Amino acid sequence: MPFIDSKVTVSITPEKKEEIKAQLGQAVSLIHKTENYLMVGIESDYDLWLAGKKLDKGAYVSVSLYGKASPDDYSRMTGKICEIYEKELGIPGSSVYVTYHPVSDWGWNGSNF
Repeated sequence: MPFIDSKVTVSITPEKKEEIKAQLGQAVSLIHKTENYLMVGIESDYDLWLAGKKLDKGAYVSVSLYGKASPDDYSRMTGKICEIYEKELGIPGSSVYVTYHPVSDWGWNGSNF
């Protein structure tokens, strides 16, 4: 039950969003989840500041998941997310922040897991 929510400073075409969504669907296996229940949100043209400076190219990616993964798994996932955003959007890894939010209670379809 992961949710990957991205806020990026650049404009993104619908086709590019589909490509990023597909790559995140593959990457989620790094935290032992599948694309079957993955939800992805991508918000483009978002204002982000880092160290008091507005970023021309930057991203904040929040990964919520039912349960948790190991620190090594999170590290591999961060590397893959940075790789995807650099390749697809030209955002350098030094301008990508990734946070992880393990959740013990997750609701879906009228009940909780």
